Amino acid sequence: MTTQQLIPSSKSSSSPKPGATGAGTTDVSLGKSGVDEPAASRGRTSIADVVVVKVAGIAAREIPGVHDMGGGLSRTLGAVRDRVPGGRPNVGRGVKVEVGERQTAIDLDLVVEYGVSITDVAADVRENVVAAVERITGLEVVEVNIAINDVHLPEDDNHDVSGESRVE
Repeated sequence: MTTQQLIPSSKSSSSPKPGATGAGTTDVSLGKSGVDEPAASRGRTSIADVVVVKVAGIAAREIPGVHDMGGGLSRTLGAVRDRVPGGRPNVGRGVKVEVGERQTAIDLDLVVEYGVSITDVAADVRENVVAAVERITGLEVVEVNIAINDVHLPEDDNHDVSGESRVE
C-alpha cells in the first residue's frame, strides 16, 4: 500500500489541482461518460468539506465521555443558537478539516467529562472518526488531531435550581 501526500483542495488558488472542484469540494470519483461504461462509473462524485466536518462531528459526539465540542466562544455562541426556536445544533462545531484529492486530516476541539481517562476518550474518538469518515466518504484519514479545551464538572450543571427568582 502506498501513502500519498495530503493535497488540499484549492479554495483560493488560481490553478485548481486535479480533483478539486472549487470552493470546499473534492472529487472522489472522476467517472467516465458513455453508454459503454458500467452504470456505477458514469459521472463524477464530489464531496464538500462540510460533509467531512459533519461526519467527524457526529462520530466524535457518539463517544461516552465527550461532553461538548469547540472552544469557549464557539460553545457560548452555540448554546445561544441552540436555544433559538427553530435553531438546530451545529454538529460541525469544534471540527476543522483539510481535504485533499483522496485524503483528509481532521482537527477536533473537545470538552470531556470529569473523571474519564482523556487518553482513552481521545483514542476512542480517533477510532470512531476514522472509521466513520472512511466508510461514509471513501477518503483516507491521515490524522485526527485532538485538543482537549475543557473538563466538564458535574456541578457545572447545577445552576440556581431553587426555582426562586433572585430579582423582584
